[in-house]
Amino acid sequence: MAIYLDTPMWPAHGTLFAHLISDESIEELHAFAAHCGIRRRAFDEDHYDVAAHRCAALVARGARTVDGGKLVRILSASGLRIPARRRNSSLSRPLLKRWNTYMPSAESLGEELIARWGESHRRYHDRTHLLAVLEALELLVPEPPRAVLLATWFHDAVYDGVDGRDEERSARLAENRLDWAGLNGVEVSEVGRLVRITAHHNPQPGDTNAELLCDADLSVLGQDTPAYQRYVDAVREEYAHVPDEQFTAGRADVVRSLLRLDPIFRIPAARRLWETAARTNLSSELARLG
Repeated sequence: MAIYLDTPMWPAHGTLFAHLISDESIEELHAFAAHCGIRRRAFDEDHYDVAAHRCAALVARGARTVDGGKLVRILSASGLRIPARRRNSSLSRPLLKRWNTYMPSAESLGEELIARWGESHRRYHDRTHLLAVLEALELLVPEPPRAVLLATWFHDAVYDGVDGRDEERSARLAENRLDWAGLNGVEVSEVGRLVRITAHHNPQPGDTNAELLCDADLSVLGQDTPAYQRYVDAVREEYAHVPDEQFTAGRADVVRSLLRLDPIFRIPAARRLWETAARTNLSSELARLG
């Protein structure tokens, strides 16, 4: 396990910045950065941006210096690197292209939603999550119903970190905006209903649209260990204002409630893809939470 730092060469704010990474663990990287007094806001998905004047102190505390090319290779080999297409800041254009395939006459609404998903306080519930849910839907069914796709776009369109209230406000936003966009009333009502169901992720058996949306929304639980850890870290960052003891207790309750779902995933294809890994990930996290 080691911490690496490349040569400062990225200009911003009147200085040059370097990248600080771990070759094994984002948790290790966060711990090293905190020990060195680097604020979490300098973290950018798989690395910290570090001003040039701080580099000598980081090396003195154990960071190893490498050139930029080698740093990228180390990060890629670790499995921690976030590809460019998965970076929140780079997803506006591909997301808008997707939106326009099923709502071509409402491009301004798509732009509004993309802006909402890019709000600065989001760490997990951001554009990368939106794209991941859309891609998970496409893994489950070749052509997801439009109501499910629209519910995906709206399900966290309002996000303040308040369970239940966020889903209700997102549902009302969907009903308002889609009615304004000229969608028929039946489809508008279905989108609102689906968004509200994401408050508990426990649809009734046979409610196929809701099962699709919930399974896709929870697909992160069944990803490989580094991806699951990034999800856990991002959720903690969204609740950075909550003291550790309170967050740990609340998060443990969430994990237990997910493990009580039997099965976690309702669509057979989703169970094949993610059920086993999800239970392993959740059980391991619960053990760490104590």
